[in-house]
Amino acid sequence: MNDKPTIKIRHSEPEDIPAIKTLYAQPSCYAGTLQQPFASEQLWQQRLKEPVPNFVSLVAVENETLLGQLGMEIFIHPRRKHVANIGMAVSEHHRNLGVGQALLKAAIDTAENWQAVTRIELEVYTDNPAALKLYQNHGFEIEGTAKNYAFREGEYVDVYLMSRLKS
Repeated sequence: MNDKPTIKIRHSEPEDIPAIKTLYAQPSCYAGTLQQPFASEQLWQQRLKEPVPNFVSLVAVENETLLGQLGMEIFIHPRRKHVANIGMAVSEHHRNLGVGQALLKAAIDTAENWQAVTRIELEVYTDNPAALKLYQNHGFEIEGTAKNYAFREGEYVDVYLMSRLKS
């Protein structure tokens, strides 16, 4: 029997906002990103209900269950319009099932084959080996370490600055 979900990737819709809020309310999801605990649904409505044209919000779903979300900002500055930055979270209940991989593959395809992006950037906490491995498996390389990058759980933590360059 196959326990892996049948993952469908699509753009998020306004109806997904309550589930996205619930996703980022999971402790490891807000701790693994720059999201705040206890973010309001109003905040998520502002971010996602009418997104700006250079922002892509993808969700991974199985049937009606939201498994993860990935946000990608494509820069609009004339000298950086070839660059995108991504961030994502996968539900604590659906890890190690290919959700992050499916979201990342879809984002890379969208960026490189449809948005003329040749550089995708991200920041990943240095104490997140699962995410680091996922990104490295998809061609991302560590370019440096940002010390004391963010404040999390009462202390400053470091991130790796990573990028993938389209060959």
